[in-house]
Amino acid sequence: MKVGIIGAGRVGAVLGAALARTGHSVVAAVAVSAASKARAAELLPGARLLPADAVAAAADFLLLAVPDDALADLAAGLVDLGAIRPGQIVAHTSGAHGLAVLGPVALPLALHPAMTFTGTAADLDRLAAGISFGVTAPDELRAFAASLVGDLGGIVEWVEEEKRPLYHAALAHGANHLATLVAEAMDRLRDAGVHQPERVLAPLLGAALDNTLRMGDAAITGPVSRGDAGTVHKHLRALDAVAPGSVPPYLALARRTADRVIAAGRLRPQDASPLLDVLADAEKERIA
Repeated sequence: MKVGIIGAGRVGAVLGAALARTGHSVVAAVAVSAASKARAAELLPGARLLPADAVAAAADFLLLAVPDDALADLAAGLVDLGAIRPGQIVAHTSGAHGLAVLGPVALPLALHPAMTFTGTAADLDRLAAGISFGVTAPDELRAFAASLVGDLGGIVEWVEEEKRPLYHAALAHGANHLATLVAEAMDRLRDAGVHQPERVLAPLLGAALDNTLRMGDAAITGPVSRGDAGTVHKHLRALDAVAPGSVPPYLALARRTADRVIAAGRLRPQDASPLLDVLADAEKERIA
């Protein structure tokens, strides 16, 4: 196919490069910022940098890799300009949106790669190793979508239109919030005098992630899972003294952890009571 990329950001440029590796031809792309232009030069060397309507007109398959809130207006504008032809497939890479956001596009496709991107050639190896794509497609495009994901070495996860926000919330909660959580942990270790927090955390977090993916709630360890109210109280005092902003997320995650281990039968409600009191008292203090 002749592929056009509107949005040579981290996702669009990498997916375009991956499609080029499989024999498709990326003929044109939109790159506005200096970073996008540099990324296109590195990853999409054969693509002409053109305005959006010209990219659409040059392509058989059009990939929209732009911010979520820009998708609807972009698609509608391209249709109004006549840049999208009958029979032309238009896909977007948003996780939160399905097909409705593409509005008047006759052959719409939602194609979300479940991966975090750096916008460099290193991402191509991660793609080649095989990732999942959250796909929403009309019946007539399901075979095409499966074939395209197969070209990229990926696995199709069919997501219903109305479930797209929930699908994306799960990924954002797991990946984006994980990055925030790890960065917070590194900061607090530095506060505690640890000079290389990444060296301390790497094996611990690697094991925790691996165990959780295999075992679910059974992998939860630590003071909350044991009902160690005194230890959690010390944690909260230490955090409040050094980084008060870390207290609310700690409280929220500790409470959710307690809920899960109690529901899983790992912690008896009567044994959890002192811990829940500590969390409740800390929450009241924050409100007061």
